[in-house]
Amino acid sequence: MKKILPVVLFCLCCCSYGLAQDSTATQKQDSVATEPETANTQTFARATFNSSRVINLQSTEIVSRHALEFMISHHFTYIWNKGAGKQNLAQLFGLNSGVAHTYLSFSYSPKSWVNVGLAAAGSSVYEGWLKFRVLRQQTGKKNVPVSVSYYSMVNVNTASNPDMEFSANRYSFMNQAIIARKFSPKLSVELVPTWIHFNIVPYGINNSNDVFSLAVAGKYKLKTKLNLTFEYARQLNMYKNIISKTGSIINYQPDLLACGIEIKTMGHLFQFYIGSTTSSSNIDQLARNTSRIKDGNFAFGFALNRTLSLEKKEKE
Repeated sequence: MKKILPVVLFCLCCCSYGLAQDSTATQKQDSVATEPETANTQTFARATFNSSRVINLQSTEIVSRHALEFMISHHFTYIWNKGAGKQNLAQLFGLNSGVAHTYLSFSYSPKSWVNVGLAAAGSSVYEGWLKFRVLRQQTGKKNVPVSVSYYSMVNVNTASNPDMEFSANRYSFMNQAIIARKFSPKLSVELVPTWIHFNIVPYGINNSNDVFSLAVAGKYKLKTKLNLTFEYARQLNMYKNIISKTGSIINYQPDLLACGIEIKTMGHLFQFYIGSTTSSSNIDQLARNTSRIKDGNFAFGFALNRTLSLEKKEKE
């Protein structure tokens, strides 16, 4: 908890600074505008992020109404393994190790404010979700300083597992409030408090079915079609001395760190990144991460996003 407080304070300071800057800019605009129509014009923040995900974390973005988004992402194994020596080079820093966790998803927006999706998250795991747009950052007659989205996801493990003979134990759930602000045409930042619930009760002392985390993520525009992305998440509980059914002790890593770049083309968005996880599902990334940052457990990853409009064009 002590480590997360500086992050929270930093984010609050950034938000306060951004609000102050926005207030000053609004006053300047009001002083210049002379026509009453200008004052009543409502301006929405657009492209706060360029995808429904920043890197691993969800963003506030929802694809347009009647649009279908297809995404495929790969998380490879560690760039460098201790004691592996030249084998790290032979495996091309994890890219040619034969290990890649794949995430394949489709999502659709029946309305401009709601998105529904399904995904194959690897290892016989499947996910489904709903994502709602609650608020949009805007200025004008009505000022809203942030955009807010709500994300609710269910995860089901269909693999054969004696610990999951009772079907309800196969399910886990994740709920997120995503709060973002576009501070300028270049910089966007979001806070993501997360609640994960496991139906199966974990073993160990102070058992809890619920895991909480807090994350910060952002995008910085380098060029017209090139962005820098970053994210950091801190798990707040249930990561120390978890005892398995066999009696072994498991210690998860509470920190998730990643950075990457986005390249926009005419119809695709390519994301390349390095992160302290090899898992493809947010459930494992935010509640069961085994990658130690202190040991240099970082891995390459990439994602490809493609959005298609399914709306019928009206005949002239």
